[in-house]
Amino acid sequence: MALSLEEFVHSLDLRTLPRVLEIQSGIYFEGSIYEMFGNECCLSTGEVIKITGLKIKKIIAEICEHAEGCESPQPFELPMNFPGLFKIVADKTPYLTMEEITRTIHIGPSRLGHPCFYHQKDIKLENLVVKQGEKIMLNSVEELNGEIMVNCGVVRNHQNHSFTLPLSQEGEFYECEDEHIYTLKEIVEWKIPKNRTRTVKLTDFSNKWDLTNPFPKGFYGALILKPVYEIQGVMKFRKDIVRILPSLDVEVKDITDSYDANWFLQLLSTQDLSEMTSKEFPIVAEVIEVPQGNQLPRSILQPGKTIVIHKKYQASRILASEIRSNFPKRHFLIPTSYKGKFKRRPREFPTAYDLEIAKSDKEPLHVVATKAFRPTHDELSSVSVGDQFLVHHSQTTEVLSEGIKKVVNVLACEKILKKSSEAALLPLYMEGGFVEVIHDKKQYHISELCAQFHLPFNVKVSVRDLSIEEDILAATPGLQLEEAITDSYLLISDFANPRECWEIPVGRLNMTVQLVSNFSQDTESFLVRTLIEEITEEQYYMMRRYESSLLHPPPRPPKHPSVGETKLTLLHLAEKKTVALPKSPKSLHVDLSKKLQSNQAGLDSKAPVGCQNDLADLEQERSRSGTTAVAGTDVTTEIFKNKKHQK
Repeated sequence: MALSLEEFVHSLDLRTLPRVLEIQSGIYFEGSIYEMFGNECCLSTGEVIKITGLKIKKIIAEICEHAEGCESPQPFELPMNFPGLFKIVADKTPYLTMEEITRTIHIGPSRLGHPCFYHQKDIKLENLVVKQGEKIMLNSVEELNGEIMVNCGVVRNHQNHSFTLPLSQEGEFYECEDEHIYTLKEIVEWKIPKNRTRTVKLTDFSNKWDLTNPFPKGFYGALILKPVYEIQGVMKFRKDIVRILPSLDVEVKDITDSYDANWFLQLLSTQDLSEMTSKEFPIVAEVIEVPQGNQLPRSILQPGKTIVIHKKYQASRILASEIRSNFPKRHFLIPTSYKGKFKRRPREFPTAYDLEIAKSDKEPLHVVATKAFRPTHDELSSVSVGDQFLVHHSQTTEVLSEGIKKVVNVLACEKILKKSSEAALLPLYMEGGFVEVIHDKKQYHISELCAQFHLPFNVKVSVRDLSIEEDILAATPGLQLEEAITDSYLLISDFANPRECWEIPVGRLNMTVQLVSNFSQDTESFLVRTLIEEITEEQYYMMRRYESSLLHPPPRPPKHPSVGETKLTLLHLAEKKTVALPKSPKSLHVDLSKKLQSNQAGLDSKAPVGCQNDLADLEQERSRSGTTAVAGTDVTTEIFKNKKHQK
């Protein structure tokens, strides 16, 4: 039966792709060639096309006053790279079968591919009763004993109980409230049900957006997102990918069951390649499409180029951010094979608790105070601007509070005087300011830094990597090495030179290739060319959020003896700790320069000459560059150029 293209898209189950369509009523212009979105597409009657994907081309947004549906007279296009964060409003329209859910909702292995629903009534299973309103997480869809089943789970008393539901399971399934925060890209890829709109609430917006803000000033309300789809497919004897809007006025007939799809080119994306088994490599492929601006040499990756895909594997990278106060701040993924050398740079610590986190057994942590502190208890030490401390360990001590003895968590330090030293106890709740004093003049490779020190860690390139043509790290004023991550890569090479290989990040370079043949040559010894990858703000934010979710939360900070005076709350710390989630794709701002300026007078007289030079250079650089910013979510605030440690 013939359907309009729009009707076909509406009824399409994405799990059944690819589908083969025959054009029943086509478009005729100048020899049946129709130019659409940069691709020529012959849509004459009787033509056959293989549909390989359905993608969201753009998002139309409507502002509404409330979360409940409300139409706006002025819808507008929301750019796919819009740097905002959104909270999803649960859809009030129920799904009537599990089949409807799996047909319209993305369910997959990704952390975003596990939607949650609740049922209006109890669901009685063989060994379990799912209670009315209980949250059901959908984990995957697979075939069991010839029947398609949905693997589900419920959590009770911190224990997960797994079960399966058939696609035929009927009832009223409603979306659960979702407390997570998402980027627009995440919502487009995972959280917009097919053939439905999605209501969201804008929660944050980066002020680094170069284009005009499409929202009214100060708007943080509800939006209705309406996707506009495009069909992706291939045609016989053509190597390019055809893109068609579903609104195109043609009629089609699904002939998948009666047509040999092998007549079409077999095109695979980077993600498709990563899902192949390791035994299927190495293979020879021809590049069909590749994104603009990729960092590989054009001679390696361009349309029409024949390449060898040797294998897929996991590789380590160090996530690093540029240390600077003005924006935008650049972010990098540095391979552990990087051959350049680094020198250490001073770190800043806004609280005594941060000193406890940063101390190590390798060497004593030497800091100089940049803010005065007067304790409320005689048992604790006072701090003046310019005082120097060697940080030793944390302990507890008793203090008198209104005549009652109380136990306080403190940091045991050694206060350095002109000709001697004395013991000092700093309360962990103390909000002060400290700058690290660097005595280490050694140059380190990045692998040595990761092995010997705790991240995050501040460095500057002292010797560039001469093995690469342009070392983009060498031009940065300083880097904060934030954390080590593991990512998925494909190892590729030019077919004409299979021993010189390059790494392709699976999640950040989406090329399309056509498989040509297996590769039989012996390539046991590779020369792998690793690149320093500069990533976008959104990619950085997503990477930090994902990596942070795998770590344990930070310990609760100690409380001030007087609760009313406690300022160092868990929320305050969570905005600073490496393991906490970034508040938004933009970096968090902390204006510490005023504190340094107000305290500078006392600094010169008390700090030794070496520290005076370090801090003077630091303050001088700040006066040129502006206020200090916390890089991402780390406790360490920005340190600017230190003349003593640049070389």
